Formats: sequence, structure tokens, C-alpha cells
Amino acid sequence: MNGVSTRKYKEIIPEMADTVGVSKSQISREFVAASEAEFKRLCERRFDDANILVIYIDGIQFGDCHVIAALGVDSDGQKHVLGIREGSSENSRVTTDLLNDLVERGIKADRLRLFVIDGSKALRCAIDSVFGHKNPVQRCRIHKVRNVLSYLAKDQQQPVQASMKAAFSLDAKKGQQKLQKLVEWLDREYPSAAASLREGLTEMFTINRLGLPLELHRCLGSTNVIESPNSGIRRWTCRVKRWRDHSMVVRWVAASLLEMENKFRRIMGYQHLWILETKLNELAEKSGIAKDEQVA
Repeated sequence: MNGVSTRKYKEIIPEMADTVGVSKSQISREFVAASEAEFKRLCERRFDDANILVIYIDGIQFGDCHVIAALGVDSDGQKHVLGIREGSSENSRVTTDLLNDLVERGIKADRLRLFVIDGSKALRCAIDSVFGHKNPVQRCRIHKVRNVLSYLAKDQQQPVQASMKAAFSLDAKKGQQKLQKLVEWLDREYPSAAASLREGLTEMFTINRLGLPLELHRCLGSTNVIESPNSGIRRWTCRVKRWRDHSMVVRWVAASLLEMENKFRRIMGYQHLWILETKLNELAEKSGIAKDEQVA
């Protein structure tokens, strides 16, 4: 229509771009401004009216920059990006700051919630410090299986993995007994694998101990719910060849998470979340937390 051959469009587009102010540097400035706005929006979001039952926390790494993210699930099974912080989940100050920020923005500490985390000791301590030690914590089973298998000979990995998965499907008492026997067996030839399995063993069965239906175990037994968005972030940022600084990483993570949030689906088994809410309320009553403090 404008006398430009389709064979020559690659040559003419750069010239056109310069005439309308869409140079590479201009696009870069526009994206910096847009991503800063998204990060600000994420940091200022409030959750006073959200009935958050579950909080997942996990980390993602870009080069030498670590970012931890918190994702919440409400009573309808909807996922909410709660917040992010630059730093490692092994850093107690970073994890505590992240959780304190959630409290300030409406995720109050006056009720019980289920936390799903990896094996970070700093994060576990931060939960106790900010939200109280009575909140149930579920350790990610997938992380645990990977850690244990990493210490084993290849021919031992499949049977150990099968034993662990079988134990997770049992009630808490029987499941822990089964894994304790596995620990004793591993101690003979694979002491590092045994130590890994022994660490945090009780919290591997938190959802079993709460008596939650199997339909919820897949989503509540691991941090996959938040690892999936983390994979999405890597797809969004795969073309970035060089991270200029850590603030760039944080801005990209914030913008990516908020964009993906629009496409989040409800968690599997969300129809049974009322059972989790009931169990949390019962646990709160037994723990001496006032019932009127359970209102979201």
C-alpha cells in the first residue's frame, strides 16, 4: 500500500521507528518506568478484605541476585501475589521484613494460616517470629525428595522415592513411622541422605495431621503453586542477556508476576478449602486464639 516491498520491510522498519520516537533507548526508558510503576503497585496492594488461608513462600535466582516471593490462596482458591523481597530465603532479616510487610498490608497475624515453604530455617523462624509458632507449616515434599535422592546412588533413587511417596499418602502417624524406618535403613550406607530425610520430618505431614482430603494434598504438599509462576518469570525474562543491577531484577519479577496473576487459575481441590478453614479455626480455638480474631 505504501510502496514498500515485503522483502524490504526489515530495512524500512528501523528508519520508521526512529521517526516516531521508538528507538531502542526510548523503549528501554518506557519499560523501566512501567516496571517501576508495577513494582510500586505490588508494594502498595492491600489485602484487608482477602480471606487468605494459605501462604506459599519460595525463592528464585537471577545470576547473583536472589528474590523471594509470597503467594496467597484465599478461601475460594484464587491466587494472589502478596509481595516480593530482594534477598535469599536463608537470610533471616530479608524473610522477616517480607512477612512484616505482609502484616502491614492487611495479612494480619491475629489468625492462623497454613504456610507452605521449602527447607529454609531462616524462613521457618521468621514465620514463628511474625505470625506466631501456632501456625501450621507444611514443608515442600518435592524439595525434600530431591534433596534425599541427591545423596543416593542411582540404583537406589527410584525405590527410595517410591517409599517416600507411599508414606505421604498415609495418615500422619503411620507415614512418619514408615519414613523413620527408611531413615534407619539409609543410616547404614547413606548417612547424608538419612540426615536430610530426618530433618523437618514432622512438618512433612502437616496436611495429613490436619486431616485434609487427598484432593488438596497435591497443591498443599509442595511449593509448586509458586514455582510455576517462577518458571513463567524465566520465560518472560529469557531474552535478557545482562542484568544491569538488582533493582532491574526486582522490577522485572514484579511486572512478570502481576501480568501472570491475571491468568492464574484456582488451585486444584479448591472446593475442599472450607475444610482447611474449619481445621484452622478449630486449631485456633485449641490454641487459645480468640474466635473474633479469626475474621478475615
